[in-house]
Amino acid sequence: MSSLPAPVEDIEAVAAAHRRLLERIEDLSDDDMRKPSLLPDWSVGHVLTHVARNADSHVRRAEAAVAGVVVDQYPGGYEARAAEIEAGSSRPADVIIEDVRQSALAVEHTWQQVPDHAWSAISRDVGGRERELRSLPSRRWQEAEVHLVDLAIGATHRDWSDEFVSAWLPQSREQILRKLEPGAALPHFDDAREELAWLYGRLQRDDLHAPPAWG
Repeated sequence: MSSLPAPVEDIEAVAAAHRRLLERIEDLSDDDMRKPSLLPDWSVGHVLTHVARNADSHVRRAEAAVAGVVVDQYPGGYEARAAEIEAGSSRPADVIIEDVRQSALAVEHTWQQVPDHAWSAISRDVGGRERELRSLPSRRWQEAEVHLVDLAIGATHRDWSDEFVSAWLPQSREQILRKLEPGAALPHFDDAREELAWLYGRLQRDDLHAPPAWG
């Protein structure tokens, strides 16, 4: 197994995204948790529970990489993940917030303990795709930034940093292009944040069709 250094910049970006997320949610009430998010059929509580369980999945995969084994992102796959999110979504606000906080801290701590040789280890997404552990902190960064917008508590795609847009716009554009019919083109955007939000399915306008689904 080759040895690769830790993706330090991505890990630092995740820590900063965690801080922004926690600052935004620290005063949410039980009623706030029951409000609809921007995601179909999910409340704010659903989104935050997903964010916490996603953090757990990163801890699980990092620990497995260090141990030299390949594990599934979520034991039980999509169905088990959905069941955990549903079960956790109705908890009191302070419990959900603390869950998000502690799971985020656990991810950051775990990554700090990963030796260089383990960053090239293979890990498996819930959909079955295999990736090097090294690629996962950037994906957690994406989770934190996009789901903060999904909460519908004030943050929007306008709040995404230049660094986040620069990191994710090219690869998100490439992923959607692969799903288009031959000869089809993406809409033109003058604003990079709007384009990225559209690619994520988080921007709806009368003059825009929906992008192909992710996955």
